[in-house]
Amino acid sequence: MNISLFTARWSPYIAGILVGVLATLSVVVTTAIIEKPKYLGASTTFVRAAGFIEKAVASEHVASNAYFQAKKVKVDWQMLFVVGVFAGALVSSRMGKTSKLETVPPIWQQRFGSSSVTRGVGAFIGGVILMFGARLAGGCPSGHGLSGNMQLSVSGLLALVCFMAGGIITARIVYGGGDK
Repeated sequence: MNISLFTARWSPYIAGILVGVLATLSVVVTTAIIEKPKYLGASTTFVRAAGFIEKAVASEHVASNAYFQAKKVKVDWQMLFVVGVFAGALVSSRMGKTSKLETVPPIWQQRFGSSSVTRGVGAFIGGVILMFGARLAGGCPSGHGLSGNMQLSVSGLLALVCFMAGGIITARIVYGGGDK
């Protein structure tokens, strides 16, 4: 088993262990510092980022919006976590020498053509649907799946199964059954 950080692909066992350590540390450290455990999650960060953008153009609307009042438009540990996910992915791809600039992935190109505009519109619509679902469910796959299962939550396990099933079904619909 290769545990070098400079390989193109990391062992899923090592990566899983590291995610488990990170999830555990997030609870231990936040409990020690603020006496309230904070579990891994990401979807609230995107809500807060939207609040920051809206605040720049319509600050009075954000101030009077009940949803933004409940979610508090602020930079917190979760926003830094999401920034760290993006930064870590970039650093990892650079260290493993697998980074490349690609506007239209080959699998998308085979199915829908090489238009980067079509790809961008598809990605935007998919993101809107995913964010709507995450807010409707009260959290994202990392919040429900990772943190919920870490707490041995039945709802977390059920949510994770549903996320996986939904992802598989969507991939088969969008990209076909692979029986070409």
